[in-house]
Amino acid sequence: MSIDLRVKHDLESRRRAVELFDAGVGCKPAAETLSVPRETVREWQWVYRAFGSEALLSMGGKQSRYTFEQRVAAASAVVDGGMAKTDAMAEFGIRSKSPLERWCRLYREGGAEALRPGPKGRPRGSRSKPRAGLATLMWTVPGGAQETGGPYMRDP
Repeated sequence: MSIDLRVKHDLESRRRAVELFDAGVGCKPAAETLSVPRETVREWQWVYRAFGSEALLSMGGKQSRYTFEQRVAAASAVVDGGMAKTDAMAEFGIRSKSPLERWCRLYREGGAEALRPGPKGRPRGSRSKPRAGLATLMWTVPGGAQETGGPYMRDP
């Protein structure tokens, strides 16, 4: 049996959180009841409000990828249209609040072009430059004269 190490909190904790949310308990008392950090429970509450209990219980594992059009539409709806973030998450199928907040910030700063995906991989010309040669070591011999070289170096 393999354990998914990306999931920090077990299914039972999230199941109990759903029960508490159904009962109308807020994130602070739920966090204290579950002994889970308040920010984590707040994220669970966002997902619960946007997608329901099924999405909260199936959380974890694979990260979602969003197209450029989805990013622009969601950020524009929140920033320009004044849509609530939970509503935007539900409408555009965004599973986490974090990317939506990042997209909104980028959209405010640079418009739609700031949400374009960047180039993938290592940039061209980023290889390390070849060394000119091995440095010559200098040391003093007990007689007072200086010699150069070393056990792995040729004499100059």
